[in-house]
Amino acid sequence: MSDEQRVRVEVVDGVADVRLARQEKRNALDPAMFEAIVRTGEQLRSDPSVRVVVLSGDGPDFCAGLDFGSFRAMAGGERLSASAQLPPDSGPAQATGQRAAWMWAELEVPVIAAIHGNALGGGLQIALGADLRIVAPDARLSVLETRWGLVPDMTGTQVLPELVGRDVAKELTLTGRFVDGEEAVRLGLCTRTDPDPHAAALALAREIAARSPHAVRAAKRLLDLAGRVDLATGFAAEQAEIGALIGSPNQVEAVTAEFEKRPPTYAEVPAGTSSRALTTIDGRPLSHPRGRPRP
Repeated sequence: MSDEQRVRVEVVDGVADVRLARQEKRNALDPAMFEAIVRTGEQLRSDPSVRVVVLSGDGPDFCAGLDFGSFRAMAGGERLSASAQLPPDSGPAQATGQRAAWMWAELEVPVIAAIHGNALGGGLQIALGADLRIVAPDARLSVLETRWGLVPDMTGTQVLPELVGRDVAKELTLTGRFVDGEEAVRLGLCTRTDPDPHAAALALAREIAARSPHAVRAAKRLLDLAGRVDLATGFAAEQAEIGALIGSPNQVEAVTAEFEKRPPTYAEVPAGTSSRALTTIDGRPLSHPRGRPRP
């Protein structure tokens, strides 16, 4: 099955509207879906017109987790996700499921997940790869793996504690209990609720896309560093980024448009170039805050 059949993408005015498109199976994850998700992310990474990504699911659910066929295969010791055909990758996520979740974190542009219905197990872990999560109040979220005799293996064990704290992450993981959207926000699992999360995510994406793409990407890089590097490195990174931005064409345009009280017109960020401001700090190499080596 082609990527286009499992994941649909529409880019309008810098906003990529990405939809998991297997609604007859509640957007469940099988090898073809894993392949489509990863290849879609690679496509977005190389598209300089994309400034923000909105990730959602067609039909009644965001993503109900692994396809039942995967669980049946596990009974015989088989791991179907390993059969997905993916290009090599140099980032920290190497397993198929990990790549499907972590690639959203590694995109240099902001990613907003719009969650409705069920976001369970692997589906929740994919949502955790986003920078922001807008959730319907009645959505159902669960770190479901222990109910199947498994553990989260799509980056969730490393990402979840950062969002909700180690103790809450353990409670959610060890019990596999369900939380609704309201509780998910209280716990820090999601950013905010909205009765129409997809519309809210698109509105937020358009607001972000109206800012300088260089500044937005730099801000994401700096915020991703927080808590992952020492303060001296983080403070030095701030200065490296601000030094690269001050006087740059898009920064000048931001100031000019503000004073002239008109919408700014920004130049796009060429693919593969926007991360170079932080290649080194004080002569020391700096790895990508999410783990991918810099170009």
